[in-house]
Amino acid sequence: MQRNLKVAVVGAGLMGHGIAQVFATAGHETTLTDTSKDVLKAARGYIKHNLEQMKIESDVVLERIHLCGDLAEAVSNANLVIEAASERIELKQQLFKRIADAAPQSAILASNTSVIPITKIGEHLENQARFRLVGTHWWNPPHLVPLVEVVATNYTADSVFDETFEILRELGKTPVKVYKDVPGFIGNRLQHAMWREAISLVERGVCDAETIDTVVKQSFGMRLPVLGPMENADLVGLELACAVHQIIFPDLDCGKEPSPMLVDLLEKGHAGMRTGKGLREWTADQAEEVCRRLALHLIAAGDS
Repeated sequence: MQRNLKVAVVGAGLMGHGIAQVFATAGHETTLTDTSKDVLKAARGYIKHNLEQMKIESDVVLERIHLCGDLAEAVSNANLVIEAASERIELKQQLFKRIADAAPQSAILASNTSVIPITKIGEHLENQARFRLVGTHWWNPPHLVPLVEVVATNYTADSVFDETFEILRELGKTPVKVYKDVPGFIGNRLQHAMWREAISLVERGVCDAETIDTVVKQSFGMRLPVLGPMENADLVGLELACAVHQIIFPDLDCGKEPSPMLVDLLEKGHAGMRTGKGLREWTADQAEEVCRRLALHLIAAGDS
């Protein structure tokens, strides 16, 4: 039987409102809090839009989501607190000190950071809180992407690690256990290794940014939903994989800093879709269409 939880989500922005939606859809009473009144107020509209896009009745789900502007009040009765604030280490450290003081001492404390080591986030906490701290890295959009990486530190109690995994599994997510608290965990290390090489190819004049996207989407990207990289390596044979690596590895980008091209684009104010230009140029309609197409693709994948 699925447990009934009282969940608090700290941060109602890009990830937070989607995470709250998942718990509320599964029947859990969920409190959503944010320091910005505007962000908090807008969360209901975003959730309603998501649910309508997924063809889920929104009224029942929204009744389970409670908006609260006070952090201490929001977490005071929670069994599970998930932090989904901006990717700033000092902010997350401060938040967890406040959360640990206000939440029940039995509550699981989880961070949705995508790259910051969980150990670093909890380094100023007392041991009783550090034992209950775990990483839960959801993927954007969190209400549609199944994977959640559950990250243990050297302090995380085994019972907390296992219970968090089970809670996510009961939600219908696909949790995986990350046993070593490395920056970026699993998925982002893989993803950004590819991004580094993709940006390098453009920077070196091998091709343009649009070609990178075409190559990925029209070749190995088509296989990825059913054939992971380890499966693919075994499929083609490790002799071939090793031979390819001997030729290609010496020429791959191994930079330890962000690409100079990326830094230059940012200095010129080209931050991506929201500014109309990044690695590619975007109109507002094109950017909106990408988001719409992604959502519909993920919804269809979840239904199949």
